[in-house]
Amino acid sequence: MKRRFFVGLLAAASLCLPVQAARPAGLQVDGELLQTAAYVEEGTAYAPLRDLLDALGGWTVWWDGSAARAVSEGASLSAEPGGVLTVNGTRYPCVVDVVDGRTYVPLRLTAEALGGSVRWDPWLDGAAVTSPGAEHDAMDYYWLARIIHAESGGEALEGQIAVGNVVLNRVSSEDFPDSVPGVIFDDENGVQFEPVSNGSVTKEPTELSREAARRALAGENTAGDALYFFAPALSQGTWIDSSRAYRQTIGCHRFYR
Repeated sequence: MKRRFFVGLLAAASLCLPVQAARPAGLQVDGELLQTAAYVEEGTAYAPLRDLLDALGGWTVWWDGSAARAVSEGASLSAEPGGVLTVNGTRYPCVVDVVDGRTYVPLRLTAEALGGSVRWDPWLDGAAVTSPGAEHDAMDYYWLARIIHAESGGEALEGQIAVGNVVLNRVSSEDFPDSVPGVIFDDENGVQFEPVSNGSVTKEPTELSREAARRALAGENTAGDALYFFAPALSQGTWIDSSRAYRQTIGCHRFYR
């Protein structure tokens, strides 16, 4: 049976279980890491409202002296400190906090009220927000772009897409975890990707690597059914070369099934 990575359970634990005190947490929207952190307090993740809406795009935000207000095309929102969030006329009693002049709102409640979704990302130690209408899941896109950049940032687009294909082929395989970050951070039989060991997987990807991730997630495939790859200039790849079926070479990487 395929091994399951309980990302959903981690999300519930991180966003719903009580914690001792407020702590900072990362926050990314549609694959873009926000420079201002969210925080988690008593099991709920809170995000700075203006930064969240700016990242979602298309919102005008202001403070009217008693509450934070925001409007976009066909939508409205207000956040009253002490506790009501109102989205498109629907009132949600909740904690709304003001810290150093910033209005913080419950992240999951706000994002879902706006039609988006939130997943807790244990590898980011924070939340991944997918906006309404986004083409790809924010957490999948965030990590796929980063592993592509770390493994093949110097390659042409074809080679970068191929690295993304290997990750997604593993997600579809019964022999690997069933999520993009699950595959990337899989260490059941040893760390699978060197950038996880050396930390380069967290580096900001180039626009070309982002494009490769988007294309791979959209179904573009240059690696066929490959599940493994290595660069002969950097690694001997002895086990892969001797035990897996060679498929093709793209740029500096050899790909295997």
